[in-house]
Amino acid sequence: MELTTKLFSVLVLCAIVLLHQTTAQETRGKELIQKVCTTAPNRNLCVDVLSSDPSRSPDADLKDLAIISLRVAAKNASGMLTDAKRLINNANLNPDIQQGLADCKETILDAESQLEDTIAALLVDSNSDAQVWLRAALAAIDTCDASIPGDDDILSVKSIVLRKLCNIAIAINGLLNKPGLLNKPTLLNKPLKFYPFM
Repeated sequence: MELTTKLFSVLVLCAIVLLHQTTAQETRGKELIQKVCTTAPNRNLCVDVLSSDPSRSPDADLKDLAIISLRVAAKNASGMLTDAKRLINNANLNPDIQQGLADCKETILDAESQLEDTIAALLVDSNSDAQVWLRAALAAIDTCDASIPGDDDILSVKSIVLRKLCNIAIAINGLLNKPGLLNKPTLLNKPLKFYPFM
């Protein structure tokens, strides 16, 4: 009889755990976006970005949200490249500034490529590789920032936005690695740790 009671207790516990995991996996789309963005330091940007894909966002799971955020980040990096190329061609610039812009352009090109590599890693369910590529992209953004003087020019402002977009992707990738975090009540008021903005 005691064995039956223990077995029943274990089965009930397993059922509760499975139900808990199934509920976490069923959350999709707008509800999931709201949950994910409670962990982001810039909630409004997070919601805007993750809701921006009309075909994927409404029924998105965590992987879809990660890919959406990465595509937005890659598009932002592409815009930075266009701006860098335009600025480099300004003949009135000091040669040192032009060189800094050229260096920045190369590192943002690397960041854009690393963001694409992150998407590829997620598509084959290699979340740890995705995290590595994301960190590399953030390092490239830091290198770009160090290459250009000041912090109020168009590239510096865009690099801050790009870093925020990458941090959204990092938060989602962290949730892919530990989906149970979405269901912890203490998480709702506590942002995850992110890469610093400056």
